[in-house]
Amino acid sequence: MAAEQLANNHRNEKECKSERIPTLEDIKHKNDREFAFVPRTVPIDMNSLYKMKQNYVFYNNFGYKEDLSRRIALKREYSFYNYCFLSVCLSFILGLVIGVVIVGSPQSQIATPNFVPRKSIKIDNTKDIRSRSLNSLKFSSDLKTDFETEKDSKFATVSFTGAVDSHKYKDDVYPKTLTDDMKEILKDNKNMHHKHTITTVLNKTDYTPNDLTVLYDNVYWGPEVENSMPQGYGENTAELWEKYVDQSEVIKMEVGCGRMQNRLITFKDGIQACVRYRQNTDQIQGEIFSFYVARLLNLTNLAPSVVKVVDLKDKLWQNVANDIAAAQWNTNRAVVLTQYIPSLESATIPEIFKPATRHLNKNDVYKMSLKENDTVDATKQILINKLKTKNVKTTKTEIAEFDHIDVRLNKKTIDLFVELAQWSDLIIFDYLTANLDRIVNNLFNYQWNINIMDGPAHNLARKMDSGLLLFLDNESGLLHGYRLLKKYNVYHSLMLDNLCVFRRRTIDSLRSLYEMQSVGSKLSMIFHKKNNAVIRDILPPLPEKNAKVLHERIGKILSQVEKCEQTFANRNR
Repeated sequence: MAAEQLANNHRNEKECKSERIPTLEDIKHKNDREFAFVPRTVPIDMNSLYKMKQNYVFYNNFGYKEDLSRRIALKREYSFYNYCFLSVCLSFILGLVIGVVIVGSPQSQIATPNFVPRKSIKIDNTKDIRSRSLNSLKFSSDLKTDFETEKDSKFATVSFTGAVDSHKYKDDVYPKTLTDDMKEILKDNKNMHHKHTITTVLNKTDYTPNDLTVLYDNVYWGPEVENSMPQGYGENTAELWEKYVDQSEVIKMEVGCGRMQNRLITFKDGIQACVRYRQNTDQIQGEIFSFYVARLLNLTNLAPSVVKVVDLKDKLWQNVANDIAAAQWNTNRAVVLTQYIPSLESATIPEIFKPATRHLNKNDVYKMSLKENDTVDATKQILINKLKTKNVKTTKTEIAEFDHIDVRLNKKTIDLFVELAQWSDLIIFDYLTANLDRIVNNLFNYQWNINIMDGPAHNLARKMDSGLLLFLDNESGLLHGYRLLKKYNVYHSLMLDNLCVFRRRTIDSLRSLYEMQSVGSKLSMIFHKKNNAVIRDILPPLPEKNAKVLHERIGKILSQVEKCEQTFANRNR
């Protein structure tokens, strides 16, 4: 029996060492066979059973270790992949940040010097410390800033949405390479030597206006206001701008100057311009012909503008071919280049034109003169013609019995009247062109937002150094605005019907155009004179039917002037 047991053990060892791993069926079959030869009376050898169990335990343990090692290897492999993925993500983010910094660095170099606090002087004499925008900083002539020492100085983009501030610039910062002519275009300083010429009016009044006349002939601003008007941009500056653009080259184009595909361009000497690009030629026509209308009326509130064609062969555009492609401009398209004007702030609608009042006549001027002028006393009163009765309380009836106002105004009141005089021109200009994107925009939206009249006027800005109002973005005038007259004319008429104080030279220009019936021919003459055959082939002239509408609207303005003259004429004359 012992020999047989040893043989079985030997056979078990050989099977355990065999190459094939026994299955559960083999183990069960082998156990049944071994126990079949063991007599019931013979005690079972526990050592043999233990050894048999130990062999298969060893097999199971071996499989577990192999599986465990495989899992550990897979875990390490996945950890390595996770580490690689995380590294790639971090590298991408770092590269993106560096790229943004590099791309944005030129703009930051332009704007940063303007914010150096040690080199800026606040123009706030009232010690009212408030945060100011970029355009509200003035540089002292005694301090040399990094901005001034740059070889190619540039202007920062104007924002028309800043807080309204009564303080004004006295100087502007311009590139050092500018010619004297271009500096004159940009500065727009008040010319205190120009005097308003009063045209002799027959059958109106025997009164002769003088330098202290605020209002005369019941409806016209007097010399005291006219002599304080900012010089603005007249015919001379328009011609200088045309010659300058013809001889210049654009070296930079960037996003700016409004929405869509408009661009802010920079010339070699640092001068900048706003380029208006539109798919619809109506808007280009509206912009340039509105500028021509302003020239005919002697309005100086529009920045100089000129029409050019996008042609990559032209030296004007050669350096910015890639920027033109990026802007998705098509070649052989007409664009309007308008002089970029620095140092602008937003302009609000005066209280006199807001819904609570919404009228301006000689009685309003009289009341404002009394209210605002701090030098009125017994010896410096407003002289009212034909109101000679003393110690009589002034009533509404008695206020109407005068046709002129003479008074020495303080600066605050002069500035107020200068602004209102420009607003009278603005109301006339927007009525003529049917501009939808300025005051009409505020009036139309007033029905939904009653606070809109308290905010900045749309497409209107004020020059800080002179108080000149800039009539911006006139592309809806004369064409698009005329097509929508049935819907929006009520808003144009609302402003005009309540205006009864005008600038004399503006009304004289309108009378001349109306009597000669030449507004259409004059606009056509200007268009052909200022633009070559290539431009005229691409950009059509003002249609004849639009010129007729313009002529009719001139007549309506003159009718309003006559209505005001009759309404406020002296009854005792």
